[in-house]
Amino acid sequence: MGKWTFGDIPDQSGRTAIVTGANSGIGFDTARMLALKGARTVLACRNPEKGEAAAERIRAAGARGEVAFVPLDLSDLESVAAFADRFGEEYGRLDLLVNNAGVMVPPLTRTRQGFELQMGTNHFGHFALTGRLLPLLERTEGARVVSVASLAQYYGWIGIDDLNWERRSYRPWLAYGQSKLANMLFILELQRRLTAAGSGVRATIAHPGVTTTELIRTAKALEPFISRFGMKAADGALPTLRAATDPAAAGGTYWGPGGLFGTSGPPVPARTSGRAKDAGVARRLWEESEKLTGVTFAFGGEATGKA
Repeated sequence: MGKWTFGDIPDQSGRTAIVTGANSGIGFDTARMLALKGARTVLACRNPEKGEAAAERIRAAGARGEVAFVPLDLSDLESVAAFADRFGEEYGRLDLLVNNAGVMVPPLTRTRQGFELQMGTNHFGHFALTGRLLPLLERTEGARVVSVASLAQYYGWIGIDDLNWERRSYRPWLAYGQSKLANMLFILELQRRLTAAGSGVRATIAHPGVTTTELIRTAKALEPFISRFGMKAADGALPTLRAATDPAAAGGTYWGPGGLFGTSGPPVPARTSGRAKDAGVARRLWEESEKLTGVTFAFGGEATGKA
């Protein structure tokens, strides 16, 4: 089997995609390549200036699909609700949701709703966004949800009774690992629930290995290593794009670089950690996520939420 590249991405004409955190890094290149292949692509980003600039760069690169910026702050559930409402009104169709945005090892910070920032942005924000957009996805044949995880899932551990580091001493790397394991658990549980409901939506997941992006600005200890040995963002985006567009990427599959212990190389099926396969923990995390975000998934119906 040859290596999977940009040339293997099927034509995306007629499809509508959302990519969160698309103003830089692998999110930008994911959005850029989808638009080059013809997808109508929405860049969902927190910073309007950077989001508009990224959209213009993609248009200038020769995008065949329409490219637009719509503001979204995943650390604020009110912003998530406003984005979902606006998207539904303006677009009315969703083929692909790429949950890409994330933060990595910041000092202890709280979101507007009081969540620890990494868990709030990387998991709770995307959980709420997916739940609110699920009705649109279910109305679109061949729709997919893709979340971007990390090699950090392998050391992640879910503190189910203290997800937001209110009782534990905050440790940035462990909090990051928890949020990335949560991404894995969420997508695998989402696929189980989609299957049980008879839904045609696929939920897949990917990781970029070691890729040089702006995300490393808060990980000073790793910055020299990643800057020297990390893949370019365009290569790091390929596992996400394979999970998003490869017809052979079944629901519940996990994709990542195929070389050097999963740190680099073309995208291939990746190894899921034992903790990510724990369906019991996944169910508990799902229940806690619904309770904390106020968003309840309604398969075959309309999502509900307090925000």
